[in-house]
Amino acid sequence: MKAKLGIAPIAWWNDDLEELSDDVSLEECLRQASEAGYSGMETGRRFPMDPAILGPVLERYGISVCGGWFSGLLLSGEIEAEKDRVAAQLELFKAMGAPCIVYGETAGTIQGDQSAPLASKLKLDEAQIKEYGRKLTAFAEWCAAQGMPLSYHHHMAAPIETEAELDLLMAHSGAALPLLFDAGHMAFAGGDVLRVIDTHHARINHVHTKDIRGNVIAGLDRSRHSFLDAVIKGAFTVPGDGSLDFDAIVQRLAAHGYEGWFVVEAEQDPIKNPPLKMAQTGHQELLRVMKNAGYSV
Repeated sequence: MKAKLGIAPIAWWNDDLEELSDDVSLEECLRQASEAGYSGMETGRRFPMDPAILGPVLERYGISVCGGWFSGLLLSGEIEAEKDRVAAQLELFKAMGAPCIVYGETAGTIQGDQSAPLASKLKLDEAQIKEYGRKLTAFAEWCAAQGMPLSYHHHMAAPIETEAELDLLMAHSGAALPLLFDAGHMAFAGGDVLRVIDTHHARINHVHTKDIRGNVIAGLDRSRHSFLDAVIKGAFTVPGDGSLDFDAIVQRLAAHGYEGWFVVEAEQDPIKNPPLKMAQTGHQELLRVMKNAGYSV
């Protein structure tokens, strides 16, 4: 089986908390990612949206676009409006040969609000999730018809956070809506990461290999601490530096035949956790567990 290793620029520049960012250019970020051994990078706020500008920069460092976040508003918005909002990113990703657009719901989310405790996140009932799933499916069908699939990102502090919420969304959406599996977010939400893979492997088209620091998460007061507080405290890290068993996670994905991108995405303080060093740690650990699982990288 074949796999590709990518990384997200959030280790260098945090899009939700800009002060938690390293003062490096796009080119320096790409240079460090390439030095660490990655062949792909997801997009971030310092990426130009013009393929004529972005393409030569990526080529210089042997990096391709391996996805990137879209701040969706379908929970409270309409499909036609989302088509207009995603159009420029969709065309860029098609031009760059990206595998998918990462759909992250930002209507109703508190992930970017440092004053909102984790426990205050929006909770949808099944009827609301059913309607949300209907809109997501229709939007995903349209994006795929344009030549660029989505990948739905379950996320801490977002409306679809827990394993139970994800189960309901998958039950109330069609196969046209693929899933981004993020081990770190699911573990933070208290889910069983291996069971999620077993249950939803047929929908998984993209993987974020985010690790967690279990002691940091255990020490959070969810009635007081926000998602961004957790990030600042060091809740997330790269494989090989945290608490999750990526040997077991990658082997379970391999057992279900997953092939594609494994993307390191670990937002944390770049002063305390230098991005190049962390990128190298994550890459080395992924190479180790990929070999054990029978992947050719």
